[in-house]
Amino acid sequence: MKCVYCKLNTRVTDKRESPNGTRRRRECLKCKKRFTTYEKADKKSIIIVKKDNRREPFSVDKLKDGLMRACMKRPISVEKIEKIIEDVEEKLKSKGKEVRSNKIGKMVMSRLKKLDKVAYIRFASVYMDFKDIKDFKEVISEV
Repeated sequence: MKCVYCKLNTRVTDKRESPNGTRRRRECLKCKKRFTTYEKADKKSIIIVKKDNRREPFSVDKLKDGLMRACMKRPISVEKIEKIIEDVEEKLKSKGKEVRSNKIGKMVMSRLKKLDKVAYIRFASVYMDFKDIKDFKEVISEV
């Protein structure tokens, strides 16, 4: 690897595994400055097939944003939300390269239903595209 300061070769002085990947402490052979790099395996990209058959890459950020909105002002810890995201992401990896968006919605809803009924209804209202109060009543009667 090249030095980030002078662009010449470096050597590894320390290597460890960390939650962020493989951590390597490096030292430049010329200028003697030190810096740290992290090495992580590239994850298999998952393509989401939307309702209108558009395709887009899976975004953890979009999933987290939707869950955070559904769980807003509810007694749900960030750790529990992140656990749902990890579970869904893990499940998606086993499904193949392309996954329909409704499968993701169903996975999230099943987990939210067990966790918090209000968050479940909030998420369902967006995911199922509720049009009027009748749609809310149907889902509430299921809960």
